[in-house]
Amino acid sequence: MNVIITPSKLKGDVIVPPSKSLSHRAIIAASLAEGRSKISNIIYSEDINATIDAMTSLGAHIEKYEDYLIIDGSHPKRIGDVINANESGSTIRFMIPIALVVDSPITFEGRNNLVNRPLDVFTQIFDELGIKYERGEKYLPMKVYNGLKPATYKVRGDVSSQFITGLLYALPLLDCDSKIEITTKLESKGYIDLTMDVLKKFGIIIKTDDYKTFDIKGNQSYKPLDYTVEGDYSQVAFWAVANTLGNDLNILCMSEASYQGDKKIIKDINDFGGKVYFKDGVFKSEPSKTHGATIDFANSPDLGPILTVLASLSEGHSTFTSVERLRIKECDRVTCMVEELLKMGANLRDAGDTMEIDGVSMLKPSLDLDSHNDHRIVMALAVASTKCSGKIRILNAGAIKKSYPHFFKAFEAVGGILEYED
Repeated sequence: MNVIITPSKLKGDVIVPPSKSLSHRAIIAASLAEGRSKISNIIYSEDINATIDAMTSLGAHIEKYEDYLIIDGSHPKRIGDVINANESGSTIRFMIPIALVVDSPITFEGRNNLVNRPLDVFTQIFDELGIKYERGEKYLPMKVYNGLKPATYKVRGDVSSQFITGLLYALPLLDCDSKIEITTKLESKGYIDLTMDVLKKFGIIIKTDDYKTFDIKGNQSYKPLDYTVEGDYSQVAFWAVANTLGNDLNILCMSEASYQGDKKIIKDINDFGGKVYFKDGVFKSEPSKTHGATIDFANSPDLGPILTVLASLSEGHSTFTSVERLRIKECDRVTCMVEELLKMGANLRDAGDTMEIDGVSMLKPSLDLDSHNDHRIVMALAVASTKCSGKIRILNAGAIKKSYPHFFKAFEAVGGILEYED
């Protein structure tokens, strides 16, 4: 599906979809709990469906309703011999340790760029602990022959916190105590905070020494819980930047006290000279004359595409650092955002370790913008259209189904003007 967008001003209320990060975590925890849980405020994106299917293949009984799940969980047991994570990096990295609680062979699969996304953190653990595995030239498919054992796990913290989260879910289920030692600087700490908070709510206690080590008692049990997923800061970022660029949206269903790492979007927009705040429970950002800023993406790679749009429309020079985190997502978000925004008259370049951006006042039309099959690039370009002098066309805009399948309906509901091409 391609989408043609005619520039327009957006005005009205936006209900932000539930946090994808928290949805994954709550579904997994409920699926590991002996008993019935209700997980409310769910949207069935491709990534969330991948996690539901994975937990079903490990013994959970999950009933899907319009916007909630009823989950009868259990200790992991092998129902099938393949777990397919589709394109979800969270699913594959969370699920590998959890599936290996069961000591029997299993194959992990995925598609598109997921087969190339690094799993070296796990293969190093497998090599150190004698876990036999097979894979070809790419990371997936990967077949693992035996399971996790209680041990001290030495884990890099500068690749992805998802590896640590997977172990934090799995190791409490083993029959003896384990420890995780972080061997490098820990990036994406906010995501570990999310994990620890959800685990605690579902009855799992883990002690940490300032995120350098995690002490994990064995023989713990997940407790069933009725849990409502809060709004997603990685998705609110698109609407918040849209407001900053001159639109007028009331952003609903956000938690001011959230642990989400992408809550950093508030600081980032303010660093550009924007004004972001909560008022009477509504998340607000005001139209602002923004200026260049230096932004570090070590802990927030999902904010990269939309902040590239904001920087491209902010007066002066911006520098983005730690951009290596943006290169190992659904696509290389540095190269791809540079490529697409150059078509729209932006002034930016990929400088290897950084992105360098000089702002322009207005973008120009383009009818050959490529999504690169990345949901966040689609949404970032849609927001960019509101500061464009003519129509844009986004090819393969259906990539939004990965995380925010009704994004364009929401965009139209607040005044977006769209045409669809099959």
